[in-house]
Amino acid sequence: MASGTVTSSEYISHHLTNLTFGNHPENGWGFAHSAAEAAEMGFWAINVDTMFWSVALGVLFVWFFSKVAKTATADVPSGAQNFVETIIEFIDDNVKSIFTHKNAVIAPLALTIFVWIFLMNLMDLVPVDWIPYIAGEMGIRFMKVVPTTDVNATGGMAISVFALIVYYSIKAKGVGGFIGELAFQPLPKIFAPFNLFLEVVGLLAKPVSLALRLFGNMYAGEMIFILIALLPFWAQWILSVPWAIFHILVITLQAFIFMVLTIVYLAMAHDHH
Repeated sequence: MASGTVTSSEYISHHLTNLTFGNHPENGWGFAHSAAEAAEMGFWAINVDTMFWSVALGVLFVWFFSKVAKTATADVPSGAQNFVETIIEFIDDNVKSIFTHKNAVIAPLALTIFVWIFLMNLMDLVPVDWIPYIAGEMGIRFMKVVPTTDVNATGGMAISVFALIVYYSIKAKGVGGFIGELAFQPLPKIFAPFNLFLEVVGLLAKPVSLALRLFGNMYAGEMIFILIALLPFWAQWILSVPWAIFHILVITLQAFIFMVLTIVYLAMAHDHH
């Protein structure tokens, strides 16, 4: 902004545009050169930056936790071991307090969701111009570094949770029991079509709420950082530091909420009504 080469609206649009690869009707397959081009690429386009950072942070999570597990000791633990054990105990306590059934998948799933989403959210604390500037110097036009500000990423995670909800509902109750649960409550059986409509809407609302809650909060947080970056340098420090400190709570809380709701939904899938 100091160079005066872009307007405020262009600056905001640039920072909110993903590095998108897809088929543009006029230019064929390639990367989008504007937000409009990215939108025109349609469903089969892929946000490369979202995929890169989400996979990279997932690999970082697996590498760090596996390294600590391999070097764990019953003697005096290292700081890293204490840190990992604290997180695992925190997740385990939450799973035990919510999920009363036997399923060895739930706790590892909850751990993965919490840590992975937290790491993706944590990228929001990186100054908004640093990585995009480095990418620009490398000839990469766009670079969004917070995967959870992309509704495609949050939607993908929510759809995965939804698939597990349906799978465990059918596994625990059978196909007939699952359909009966949707059709024969809360009203008497003669109102089955109405019950089915209400229950299906409620079932589909679970992944939608999971995806949009995480996306909306993180997108709003990123927008505030971008708006702060438009201010004079001295104002940026006055506003960005308090907001970043407060945002630590936001990014942790959003990862926690996604994890807890996933556990709750899967517990409901195992319950017999």
